[in-house]
Amino acid sequence: MVTATYDERSIRSHLRRVRELLSLSSLHVSLSTSLALQQESAQAKKADTGKTAGQELDGLNFMEDNTVALTSLLASEPAEIKCVDSIVFSSFNPPPTYRRLHGDLIYIDVVTLEGNKYCITGSSKAFYVNASNGSILDSRPLKQSHEASTLVGLLQKISAKFKKGFREILDRKASAHPFENVQALLPVTSWLGAYPVQEHKRDAARAEDSVVLSYGTELIGMQRDWNEELQSCREFPHGNPQERILRGRALYKVTCDFVDAAVKGAVGVINRCIPPINPTDPECFHMYVHNNIFFSFAVDSDYEHISKDQKPDRQNGPGRSMPVPSLDLGAKADRNHEDSNAALSSKTEEPNGVLEAPTEAQIADSEQATYASANNDLKGTKSYQEADIPGLYNLAMAIIDYRGHRVVAQSIIPGILQGDKSDSLLYGSVDNGKKISWNESFHAKVVEAAKRLHVKEHVVLDGSGNPVKLAATVECKGIVGSDDRHYILDLMRVTPRDSNYIGLQHRFCVLRPELVASFVEAESVKKSPAQKVPDVSAELDGPESNDDNAASVDGHDKSDESPAPTPAERNDSIEEILFNPNVFTEYKLAGSPEEIAEDEALVKKVGSYLLDTVIPKFVQDLCSLDVSPMDGQTLTDVLHSNGINVRYLGKVAGMIKHLPHLWDLFMAEIIVRSAKHVLKEILRQSPDHNIAPAVAHFLNCFAGKVLAASTKGSAGSTQSKAQKKLSSSSSRKAQSAYSHLTSEGIWSNIKEFAKHKYQFEVPDDARVGAKRVSVLRNLCQKVGITIVARKYDLDSAAPFQDSDILNLQPIVKHSVPTCTDARKLMEAGKIRMAEGTLNEAYALFSEAFSLLQQINGPMHKDAANCCRYLAMVLYHAGDTAGAIVQQHRELIINERCLGLDHPDTAHSYGNMALFYHGLNQTQLALRHMSRTLLLLSLASGPDHPDVAATLINVAMMYQDASNMSTALRYLQEALKKNERLLGPGHIQTAVCYHALAIAFSCMGLYKLSVQHETSTHDILVKQLGSDDSRTKDSGNWLKTFKEREQQANAQKQKGQATNPSATALDLLKAHPGLYQAMKAAAIQSGDGSANVNKSLNAAVVGEGVPRGRGVDERAAKATAEVRKKAAARGVTLRNGPPANSVAELNQILNLINSAASVSAASPAANTQTTESEGLQLNGPALNGAKEAKDTNRLSAKVDSQTPVGLGASLELKKQKSKQKAQ
Repeated sequence: MVTATYDERSIRSHLRRVRELLSLSSLHVSLSTSLALQQESAQAKKADTGKTAGQELDGLNFMEDNTVALTSLLASEPAEIKCVDSIVFSSFNPPPTYRRLHGDLIYIDVVTLEGNKYCITGSSKAFYVNASNGSILDSRPLKQSHEASTLVGLLQKISAKFKKGFREILDRKASAHPFENVQALLPVTSWLGAYPVQEHKRDAARAEDSVVLSYGTELIGMQRDWNEELQSCREFPHGNPQERILRGRALYKVTCDFVDAAVKGAVGVINRCIPPINPTDPECFHMYVHNNIFFSFAVDSDYEHISKDQKPDRQNGPGRSMPVPSLDLGAKADRNHEDSNAALSSKTEEPNGVLEAPTEAQIADSEQATYASANNDLKGTKSYQEADIPGLYNLAMAIIDYRGHRVVAQSIIPGILQGDKSDSLLYGSVDNGKKISWNESFHAKVVEAAKRLHVKEHVVLDGSGNPVKLAATVECKGIVGSDDRHYILDLMRVTPRDSNYIGLQHRFCVLRPELVASFVEAESVKKSPAQKVPDVSAELDGPESNDDNAASVDGHDKSDESPAPTPAERNDSIEEILFNPNVFTEYKLAGSPEEIAEDEALVKKVGSYLLDTVIPKFVQDLCSLDVSPMDGQTLTDVLHSNGINVRYLGKVAGMIKHLPHLWDLFMAEIIVRSAKHVLKEILRQSPDHNIAPAVAHFLNCFAGKVLAASTKGSAGSTQSKAQKKLSSSSSRKAQSAYSHLTSEGIWSNIKEFAKHKYQFEVPDDARVGAKRVSVLRNLCQKVGITIVARKYDLDSAAPFQDSDILNLQPIVKHSVPTCTDARKLMEAGKIRMAEGTLNEAYALFSEAFSLLQQINGPMHKDAANCCRYLAMVLYHAGDTAGAIVQQHRELIINERCLGLDHPDTAHSYGNMALFYHGLNQTQLALRHMSRTLLLLSLASGPDHPDVAATLINVAMMYQDASNMSTALRYLQEALKKNERLLGPGHIQTAVCYHALAIAFSCMGLYKLSVQHETSTHDILVKQLGSDDSRTKDSGNWLKTFKEREQQANAQKQKGQATNPSATALDLLKAHPGLYQAMKAAAIQSGDGSANVNKSLNAAVVGEGVPRGRGVDERAAKATAEVRKKAAARGVTLRNGPPANSVAELNQILNLINSAASVSAASPAANTQTTESEGLQLNGPALNGAKEAKDTNRLSAKVDSQTPVGLGASLELKKQKSKQKAQ
C-alpha cells in the first residue's frame, strides 16, 4: 500500500473521522449484550445464580405502576474514555499563501491529557508538530520524529495517555456486536431523554460543526443535484440480480441522503433560517429552495372544521401578529413547483376570501395545501415508483412535521424555476380541469402505469366541453423538464374515492392500495374459482394477514406492502377490474351514462367490500387474537396492512366494545390523534422562547387538571413565574397563545375533533384512561416531544414542569424504496418453513438477508424480519445456539430502527428469553423476560393479553427452576388478566387453566389439577365442540389427572404420600388466598362461558353487518388452525395472537414425566406428540399466507434431544422426538 496525498477536502474528512473514532457516541450497546456479558462474568465467579434469579422477577409490582418503568427504559450511558483533552481547528487557519505553496492544508491545536499544547500542521503528505508558540506561526517541524501519515499515529507518538486510551476505545468497540457499531441511515427518535439531564460541557469541536453547518452558506459546488442523482439511479440497468443489487443500493442511499437533507432544510424553514424565494407574496404562499430541495407548507384542514369559538386561540382573529406565518387560514401554497408563477397569480387574486372563514368550496379549492393531499401524494408517488415504468419519472419526496407545521420537501425538476414554462405541461391540468393538456407519448406511459395500478383509461371534458382521454386523475400533471425526462406529479388520487365519504369536505378520502389489491384478487376468485383458488387465496390473505410484518415498514404509508400486485400470469378477467379515479368528483365525465354508472357502481362496490367484508373480518381477527396490536403505531400498521383507513377507527372501535383492552387501545388512539391536532395548533402560535412552557402546559391540561387562570393555584406556578419576567406587551400576547388553556377547553376540543374526524363520541371517563404512560408515550411519539425519563405523578394537577421538555423533533414520512426481491424470498421462505422443509427455508431466508445487507445495509427493518425467521428455522432444527445469534441480531436492529420500547423489540427480548431457556440458562432468560414485561408495560400498559402471555412464559421458567411459589403467582396473575380482558370463556383463559392444572400436577395436587382441567375442558367444548382434537386432548389430560389422583389417594391410604404433595400443601397453607382465588375462578369459568361465547360470536359477526361467505370460511379455518398450533406448540407470534401465552407443552411433559410414573405419563406424551404431528400435516391444506403467518412463532422446548440438522424436516424431527419419548 502506498500512502496517498491529502487535499483540503480529504484532510478535513480525515479529521472528522478521527473525532468519530475517539468517541463512543456511535456505539449503541444493546441491553441484551450487556446481560449476556454480565452472565458470563457471573458464571466465571461462580455466583449463586438461583438466588439472583429468584430476586430478579419475584414481584409483579412494577406492572401495576408503570410510571416507574420510565426510569428503567434507558440504559446508562457508557463511561466515556478520554484520550485527548481537545482537538480543534487552529486560529492560524487558513494557511497563508506562501505556506500553501509548500503543501500546508490545515492547522490543528491539540491539548493532550498530560497538559501539553501542540500546534499540528496537516500537509498534503503528513501531519507534524510545528514550532509555533503563542500567537506567531512557525511552520518548521518541532522534532523530526514528531511526524506521521495519520493524525492518530502522530498523537500516539506525542502522548502516552492517548496511546493507552485509544487502545481501550478500540477494545471496547471490538467487544461489542458488529451491528452495534453500524450507523442507521434513518435513525429513530426517542421520546424519553436521560434523567437527570446530563451536564452540557464545553466542546470546541462540537461548536465548530454547528457553526460550519449554517443555513444558506454552503458553497454552490457542494450542493447535490438530488433529482439528477435519483433519476440517473433509476435508469441503471436491472435485467439480472447483480444489476438490481447495484441499482437498489444506489437508489436507497440517494433517497436516504435526500430524506436527511430534507429534514434539516425543513427545520431551517420553520425556524426562519432560510429566506423564501417569493418574499413579496403573502406569507401563506411562501415557498423555499435550499440545497436543491423545494419546500412548501401544508395546512391542517381537518382542524379548520372545528368552530372558531372552540379553537385554542381564535380571539386575536386572522390578523394576529405571529413570528411564524400562521398557516391555518386556508392557505393554498402551491406545493408542486412546476407552474408556480401561474398558480400563485391565480391563487393570490382572492386573498381576502381566503382569510375569511373558509367555506366548503374554498376548502376544496385549497386541495394542494392540506395534510390529506400531502399524505395521498406521497402514497401515489410510492405507487408509481413501484410500478417502475421506463421513461416515466417521479420526484423524491418527504413530509416533515415539526413545531406544528407540515412541510413538503421535493426534488426540483430541471429548468422549472428558470425560463419559459408555457410548454412544460404536457399532461393533466393546473386549473382544476378548465384546460387539460394531453400528449400522446406521455399518455402511452401513463396508460402502462395505469394497468399496473388498476386505473381505467377514460374520457373527461375540459372547461370548454372538449373530450380528453386520460389514464389518471384530472389534477395530475405531466411535466417535461429541461433534461427531456417526463415527470408525473400531484398523484393525490391514484386509488379511487371512498364511496362511504362523499362530499367536498371529504375530497381526498381515497381507498388504500392494499384494499384495492385485496378487492381485485377477491373478484378474480369469484370469476375463475377452479384455476385460481390456491394462489389467489394466499395472495388475498396477504395484506390481511401480514400483520407480523406490519411494524417492519414505515408506519404511516404502507402502500409498499401490497402495492397492487401485478404478477405476469394474471389472466384477462383480473385486468378488467379497472377503476375510474374521477368518479364522484366535480370533473365532468364523457361517455355514455351506462358506462359512468358502471364505473360508479364499481367504486361503490369496493366501499361496500370494505364495510361488509374487510372490517368485520378484521374485527373477527382482533377478537380471536389472530391480530393483537399493542400500541398506536402497531394498530395503525395493522389497519393499513388490511387496507383500512385510519378514519374508520371510530367504526371499528364501536364493534369491539366488549373487549376492554381493545376498547382502551382504540379510544386512546383516537384521543391521541385528536390531541395531536390541538397541540400542533398551539405550537404554531408559540414563539421560540415559549415552546417548552407551551408543551408542558398542554400536557398538564391533557393529563392533569388545569383550571382557569383566575382560579389556578400552584398548578401554574412555574408558568406564572415565567410570565412575571416577561414585561413587554408582545411577550404577553405570545403567552396568551397557551396560558389561558384549561383542561376543560382542551378536552372539549379533543371530543369535538374526534366526533368530526372519526365519528366517535369520547366518553366522559376517558380523561381517567388518559392518565397512562402508554397514552403519554403515543402522544409524544406522534408530535416528536422528548421528555425526561423520570417518575411522573399523573394523578396530580400539574405533573409536568417546563424543565421536563427536552426536545421537539421532526416526524418524517418518506418514500424510501424497498427491496422487492428480498421480500419475495422471505414470503417463499415462510411457506417452506410452514411445510417443514427447513433446509430450503434456511437457504431462502439467508439469501434474502444477503440481498438486504448489500442493498440497505443491516440496519433495516426487513433485515430484522429475516434474522427472526432464520432464528426460528435454526431453533426448529435443533440449533438453539445458532438461533440465539440470529435473534440477537434482530433485537439489535429493532432497537435501532424501531425504538427501544417498540412492541417488536419487546417480543425480540421475549424470544431471546425462550431461546436462553432452551439452553437451560434460566437466569439469563428471566432477565430478558423482565425487560419484555417492562417494554410491554410501556407500550400497552399492564392490561393486555400479550402481557398475560408473557406472565405464563415466566411462570413456566420458574416452574422449570422448581420455584413453584413464584410460578403459581404468575399463572394466577395471567388468569386474572385473561378473565378480565377476554372473558372466562375464552380459549386463552382455558390455556391458563390448563397451565395451572399441570403446575398443580407437578406439585402432586391432583385434585386441583382435575378441577382446573375440567374448567379447560368445559371452555373448549363450548368454544370448539367435543369433536375438536384439542377438546379430545384436554379430555385425555383430564383422564390422566384423575388416574394420578386415584394413585395418589391409594398411596396415601398406604401411608406413602409423596414429598411434592406435602411441599405443595405446605405452600397452599402459607398462601390460603391463592387456593381460594383459583377455586373461585375455576367455578366462575364453568358458569359464565356460555354468555361470553354469545358476546364473542356477536362481535365476530360485527353486530349485524353482513359478511362475504368466502372470506368468512377462510377466516374460520385460519382461526381454528391458529388455535390448534398455539395449543400444540406454545408459540410466539409478532403482532398476531399472543401465542406465547400457550404453555410450552413439551416442557411441561418433561416436568410431569419426572414427577409422576412413566405409565401414567406416556398416554399424555403420545397424545401430545400425535396432536403436533396432525397439526403440522393439516397445515398446508390451509391458504399459504395464513400458513406463513402462523409459522412466526416460538416453541419453548427444553427437552434434551439431539440437535437435528437443517436437512431434516419438522416431520422427521417430531418422529424422532416421539420415538425418544417412547
